[in-house]
Amino acid sequence: MDLRLCLLFCFAANVGVSSSSSVPAAPGIPPRSPGTGLPAAGFALPDVRLVDGPHRCAGRVEVRLDGRWGTVCDDGWGLSDVAVVCRQLGCGKAIEALSKVFGPGNESDPVLMMDVQCQGTEAALGSCPYMDPGNICQHDEDAGARCQAAQLPEPPVRLVGNATRCSGQVEIFHDGRWGAVCGLGWDLTDAKVLCRELGCGSPRYVTHHCSKFSRSSAPVLLGQLKCTGQEASLTHCQAQAWEGRHCPHHRDTGVMCQEPFALRLVNGPSKCSGRLEVRYDGLWGTVCDDNWSETNAQVVCRELGCGPAEPLAPKLQDWPRFGQGTGKIWLDDIRCKGTEETLQNCAHRLWSYHDCTHQEDISVVCQDN
Repeated sequence: MDLRLCLLFCFAANVGVSSSSSVPAAPGIPPRSPGTGLPAAGFALPDVRLVDGPHRCAGRVEVRLDGRWGTVCDDGWGLSDVAVVCRQLGCGKAIEALSKVFGPGNESDPVLMMDVQCQGTEAALGSCPYMDPGNICQHDEDAGARCQAAQLPEPPVRLVGNATRCSGQVEIFHDGRWGAVCGLGWDLTDAKVLCRELGCGSPRYVTHHCSKFSRSSAPVLLGQLKCTGQEASLTHCQAQAWEGRHCPHHRDTGVMCQEPFALRLVNGPSKCSGRLEVRYDGLWGTVCDDNWSETNAQVVCRELGCGPAEPLAPKLQDWPRFGQGTGKIWLDDIRCKGTEETLQNCAHRLWSYHDCTHQEDISVVCQDN
C-alpha cells in the first residue's frame, strides 16, 4: 500500500471499544467506580491523592468520586487498601495503613468511603468494594497511607523504535516498569498530550493500523487512554489496565510529533561561531543571507547562550563565511525586531521558500561567554 495512503488510513482511524463489564458489589455496598459504569482505570492520578505528607507517596488519602474530592474513613482501612493506592499513584510498595497521622481533611469536603475492602490487586481504589459512610465518620477518622517513594523517570513516557525521540511506539512507565499502550482508543488528543510532554511539536500523525515503527518489546500494560488534551502528562489521563488482555499487533500505538526547532553554528572555531543551521521538521538546513542584519545575529547569539554578536562589515563580501552547507535552505529574508526569544519567531518567508544557493549561506560570529 502506498505509504501516504496508509498513513491517511492510520490518521483517520477512530476505532474504540466499549465495555459494560463490572464486578457485582457485595450486599449493602455501592457499585464500583460510581457514576462511570466502566472498569476502573489502570491509573488515574487525579482520582486519588496523598496530601499533607512528606512526599507524594505518603499522606492523608483523598479520592474523587462523582466529581467530588473527599477523604476515606479509617474504619476497616488496611494494608491491602494502601497497596492499591500505592500502585495507582505509581509509588513503591505499601508500608503502613495509618489513621489521624496527617491531620483532618477540609471541613467542606465530605468523607466519601468507609470499610474499603480491597484485595490488594485492584488497579484503582474506586474499584474496591466500600460503603457510603453517610454521617457515621468525621474527619477525625481520616485514613492515611505511606508508600515507598518511587523514583519515576522524567518524563515517564517515551517513544521507541525510531531514530528520533519525537516519533515511535508509545511506552509509559506504570507500576514500576515500562510498558506499551494498546492502540484501542488511541487518538489525536492523546498524542497531543504526549508530544507536549516530550517537548516536541504537534503530532503529525498517529498510527495503530500500519505503523512503520519497530514494535515495542515491552508488555502491553495500558489501553483505552482517554485524555481531555489539557493534561500535563499522559500519566494523568484516564486509562484501563490491559496486562493479560488481548491487543492485536496491528493495534500498536505510535505517533510522530514534530521535532522541536533548534539552531547551531557549525564549521567554526567554537559553538559560538560558524555557519548558521536550523532544524525544522527534524531536518537540518541553512539560512540565506538575503536581508540579514546584526539584529538577526543578536537573536541567534542570545538563543545559543553566547555573548553579543560581532558587528557586521559594511560590505557583504567581507562578512565571515564558514563554508557552504548541503541539503535544505530553510529560511530566507529574515527580519528580527531583536526582542524575539528564538529565531523562528522572527518574520521570514515560508519555510524552504527562497531564491538562494548555498553560496549565500549565512554565518554568525558571537562572542564566547
